[in-house]
Amino acid sequence: MPSRREQKYYNNISRLVTFVLLFIFWMLLSGHYDLFHLSLGFLCSILVAFVSHDLLITNIHAQHRALKTIRFIAYLPWLIYQIILSNIHVAYLVLNPKSIHPTVVRFKTKLHSDLARVTLANSITLTPGTITMDIEGDEFIVHALSKKVADDLLTGEMEDRVARIYHEGEHRPGASPKVGE
Repeated sequence: MPSRREQKYYNNISRLVTFVLLFIFWMLLSGHYDLFHLSLGFLCSILVAFVSHDLLITNIHAQHRALKTIRFIAYLPWLIYQIILSNIHVAYLVLNPKSIHPTVVRFKTKLHSDLARVTLANSITLTPGTITMDIEGDEFIVHALSKKVADDLLTGEMEDRVARIYHEGEHRPGASPKVGE
């Protein structure tokens, strides 16, 4: 357990890193580099970094943080590949609308941390044909465009990959998936 002094140091470093990342992101997205826009971005980045620095960077040892970062970067090509496959499937559904069978899927997750759950929810939503509608405790509620998309989601592969990033255990097949209309 870190001392109060170490904890304060970690929080300050976390705020600084969060601020720098947010400000760079602001500059990239805004495309305006005049004094007004830069100062507005600076103020917004400071405010957000001060309030939510612990969401981006948690107080874990540097080696664990680096390992999670490497695992997340390794996860991105797989996610991009899944997005491409899902785009092809959605294009097929557009050309064959009789294959569209929207459904709501409920499943319990094994993920414990908020960051892991948000990563899974965003990964599901980024994949065409699915939208995370809600997370109620450890249960995800997802809208799927077709039975194939719902079945792919219920295999738990995406959840397993997210669990590996955050080192949160392995998927339990049949962990009470529920499909409803």
